Amino acid sequence: MNRRPLNSDYSRETSGSPPSGEPVFLAVGYLRRAHGLQGEMVMDLLTDFPERLVRGKVVYAGEEHIRLTIRSLRSKGRQVLIAFEEVDDPESAAPLRNQYLFVRSDEIPPLPEGEYYHHELLGLNAFTPGGERLGTLVEILETGANDVYIIREESTQTELLVPAVNEFVLEIRLAERKIILSPPEWL
Repeated sequence: MNRRPLNSDYSRETSGSPPSGEPVFLAVGYLRRAHGLQGEMVMDLLTDFPERLVRGKVVYAGEEHIRLTIRSLRSKGRQVLIAFEEVDDPESAAPLRNQYLFVRSDEIPPLPEGEYYHHELLGLNAFTPGGERLGTLVEILETGANDVYIIREESTQTELLVPAVNEFVLEIRLAERKIILSPPEWL
């Protein structure tokens, strides 16, 4: 049961989400600074799918979601150099510095069955197989071996950490906004 993140925990205003719970925008990068004289910028990637950021792709920068079109993208060590059609010199790149770069959530492709984007899982109500409510999935930690779900019980503010493996995650029902967990015995 793989989960693939597409974004950080970036949220706009209070939740960043419309009433349906689905984010409108998902962060795919963080623009650092201008590079060179042609308006390129150094960007940290925040997506597992950098191959989807291609020439001609429309993206959105900053909290105002400024519409930009990718002109070019190339590797630079652990970062990338990105250029936009609307930006052709360091001065026009300056306002984009230290801003998140987004894509629209309705433009991302679906994952294979049994795989989920993190934003689809955040906010799910967690229950035991017997129907006991454990809390809400509020955060996903990426540990390397497997993700760890943080389930928060709102009334007591206690947190339950559950490894995201088939042994403990029994079922995910996105339509019902539910996740069925069998917490580890040590909890």
